[in-house]
Amino acid sequence: MLKILIAEDDCELRQLFSHVLIKNGYTVKGVSNGKEALDAMYGGYFDLIISDVMMPVMDGYEFVRQLRESGNSTPVLMITAKDAFDDMRRGFMSGTDDYMVKPVNVNEMVLRVGALLRRAQMINDRRQVLGHTIMECDSLTVNVDGEVSVLPQKEFMLLYKMASYPGRIFTRQQLMDEIWGYDSESDTHTVDVHIGRLRERFRDNPDFKIVTMRGVGYKVVKL
Repeated sequence: MLKILIAEDDCELRQLFSHVLIKNGYTVKGVSNGKEALDAMYGGYFDLIISDVMMPVMDGYEFVRQLRESGNSTPVLMITAKDAFDDMRRGFMSGTDDYMVKPVNVNEMVLRVGALLRRAQMINDRRQVLGHTIMECDSLTVNVDGEVSVLPQKEFMLLYKMASYPGRIFTRQQLMDEIWGYDSESDTHTVDVHIGRLRERFRDNPDFKIVTMRGVGYKVVKL
């Protein structure tokens, strides 16, 4: 279960946030200032932090600044009574990932929490595993039972994208837009060429195959 740290000196607000998040399936720990939040972070693991700005002992800006300086990249949703651009800019400069202004709509807060967690998961999960096949995004490698292949970037990203959603059909245009970019001057035939190379490269792979959906696009199917 995902764990969220709430740093908020207003007890009633902290309890409200906790109640709503627990109701949505999260585990929650509440503290009343930035110092207590730092202590909690050093003493345990949290998937996300919700932090007020104006708190005694240590405010939210200083808390996030110290957290980032320590190398901790846990997503932070900062909540403040201030809506001036300079205050928002200061929050982002300190290392905040998202920003909400009081009074907070708790339903929107839940949506933002979910979006931040998904974004963090995408960054952390830079590998895909299908059976004995491991795809490592950072090195553009595909490891099949210890046999490692380094792929050209576009080929790797094409395979990685489809392998991330086994069974899902991707149109040629979707793949073109996501891998080559919306402003690419190449046409969708480029996708077909790269798919052909991937098929040849992994024709004997025991864990997946690339299936053509005639007139539509392609999908990766687990074997």
